[in-house]
Formats: sequence, C-alpha cells, structure tokens
Amino acid sequence: MHYKDTILANGEKHDYYELLGVHRNASEVEIKKAFRKLALQYHPDKNPGDKSAEDKFKEITEAYEVLSDAQKRTQYDQFGHAGVSGAGFSGGGFGGFGAGTPFGDIFSDIFGDIFGGGGGGRSRTQGRRGDDLLYNMEISFEEAAFGIEKKIEVPFAKRCVTCNGTGSKPGTDPKVCPTCRGAGQVRYQQGFFSVSKTCGQCNGEGKIVDNPCPDCRGKGSTKSSKTLSVKVPGGVETGSRLKMTGEGGLGKGGPNGDLYVAISVKEHPLFQREDTNVICEFPLSFVQASLGCEIEVPTLDGKVSMKIPEGTQSGKVYRLKGKGIPSLQGYGRGDQLVIVRVETPSNLNKKQKELLEEFAKISGEDVHPMKKGFLNKVMDFLS
Repeated sequence: MHYKDTILANGEKHDYYELLGVHRNASEVEIKKAFRKLALQYHPDKNPGDKSAEDKFKEITEAYEVLSDAQKRTQYDQFGHAGVSGAGFSGGGFGGFGAGTPFGDIFSDIFGDIFGGGGGGRSRTQGRRGDDLLYNMEISFEEAAFGIEKKIEVPFAKRCVTCNGTGSKPGTDPKVCPTCRGAGQVRYQQGFFSVSKTCGQCNGEGKIVDNPCPDCRGKGSTKSSKTLSVKVPGGVETGSRLKMTGEGGLGKGGPNGDLYVAISVKEHPLFQREDTNVICEFPLSFVQASLGCEIEVPTLDGKVSMKIPEGTQSGKVYRLKGKGIPSLQGYGRGDQLVIVRVETPSNLNKKQKELLEEFAKISGEDVHPMKKGFLNKVMDFLS
C-alpha cells in the first residue's frame, strides 16, 4: 500500500495542492482558476443527492480557503494540516465566506454561474422597466372580421418636467442610499447560500430623495393621459391581445413597459363564428322546404341569392365559399355555412287542418322515407 493511502486510511486529510490539482509553486490566479473549475463540477446543486460530490466540494472548498490566504498558505507549507487546524474553516456549514474577502469574490462568481447570474450581484442597479398596462376594447362582429383602426385614450405617468424625473426639488440631487450603497439590492448571506432582495429603504431605486419636488412629490412623474391609434387586424376574436411596445408605464432608468389591448367581440344577432367560418341559421316554411324556393341570405358582404331545392330537410347545411372571416395570417377567407331550419306550422285554422289531413291521406307513408326508415329500425331493434 502506498504511504499516502495509509495516511488517508488512518484519518489524515488529502494534500490541499493535490485536491486542487496544482503544483506547490502555483500562483494565486492558478489556484483560483483550479478551484473555480472544481467547484462548478462538484457543487451540491449540480449534483443533488450525491453524497460523494458534496464531500468532494467540502474538501476543495477547505483547500481553497487555506491556499488563497497568504498567511494560512505559509503556515500550511511549513507545518502541514497541523499548521492550519482551527484556522476558521467551518466544515459542513460552509460559513465564513463573507463579501470583501478573497473567498467572497470567487464565491460570488461561482454562485452567479450556477444560478444563471454572472458577477453574483456586485453590479450596480441598471434601472427599472416600466409596468405593462392592459386596455379592454370591445368591437363589433364586423369590425373583428375585417379589422378597424380605433382611437383610445389611456392614462399614463409622464416624466416630471420640473425635476426632470429625479424626484428632487430643483437645485438639489438625490443622495445615494446608505443601506445598499446605490445598488438597489441588499445581499444576505447565511452559510454557503447568498440571497439578494430589494432594498427596503430606497425600494430598489438606489437613491433617496430628501427634498422632494413640489410638483411630483418625489415620484419623478406626474399623471396624464394620451390618445393612441390602435390598428385591429381582420380576423381577431375574443381573447386576442394586441401589443403596443413602449406605450405602458414609465420606466425609472429603464425602458417603458408595454400596453396590451385585450379584444372582446360583441355577439351578432344573425351570425356565429367557428374558426374562420360564419354560421347562419335560416328559417324555411314547410311549403318552401317542400316545393323549393329562392331565398336571400345575409352575409358579411351583403345579401346573396341562394336556391333551395325541393324536399330540403331541416338541418341541411349549404356552403357559401369565401363568405366567412378573413384569416388572421392573411391567407384567404373562410366560408359561410347556412343551416336550414324548417318551421312546423302552428296555430292552424280549421281549413288549414283539413287540408293537411287530406294531404296526409293522399301521401301515405311512401313519401316519408326518413320516417319509414326510422320505423323499420325500431321494429328491428324490438324484434
């Protein structure tokens, strides 16, 4: 058995230089680079449930804490692990990695890489984007079908002209927030984990207004309204949303938010919509359906003449090509589906009843193929 293995079996620790994979004369930059690579590889959040990876991460972390500190490294080089025992490493709790220390800097870099950041929160606030706004617009069935341009008036906050958006009284300037030092965020660190939250003193602004502007009262903006022209494309339906970039809330050091126009389409007394098709139910009298006729059907483009053949049954669907809703993508139009509804006569007078009874006697069952077929199916089912 190799001597090093014997030592490890007896409870001794690995050599710090070997743990990081660097030679004993490695520079501070080389040590930092090696640790960063290993820390990203063995971080517990990238190896959930892997006890060996967690133990490895603790070992390389301990090695880096010692070798990145000039005084600790000298003691380790002279006396080995005995020279740095109890030197401040907190073991399983990962404590003591505060900002402002060499370890705190690299900890910030690694934490940012793991969670998609980059710099771990050391950068100053970049300003805040304005809020997105929602405007509800109701339009007619025809306007939804063919599109329309409408004027709307929306409230908005405009930059205060008195203080030019600073919120401070003219002649004065906001001061840097003493809590977050202008970052807009406060960083809390407990053990290994570091969390940033919006500064409660400046509400994320990074600055504090001591002498507020008399017009905007320190907000940097005043209430107003503006008129916008909204182009509604043909083919929209209830639930469609139109985005107007930059027409939302005023940004504070960042871009304005967006305005979303939510479309609601009124119901039509004659038409219903099914995708790009228009459905229209047309009533026919018993005589019209029996003898056939020519009718004028309403469409989105006006009236259209349509021939109804004799013997038309209730529920029959006729298609008018290209009389539906234009496609929102701009590829043609749907159709209009005309559904025939045959009305049964009601409130008949004596003469009408006599004529219908005579018609029934003359007709017999042979002129009712649907009824005859249905009765035959009933008899087969019951037999």
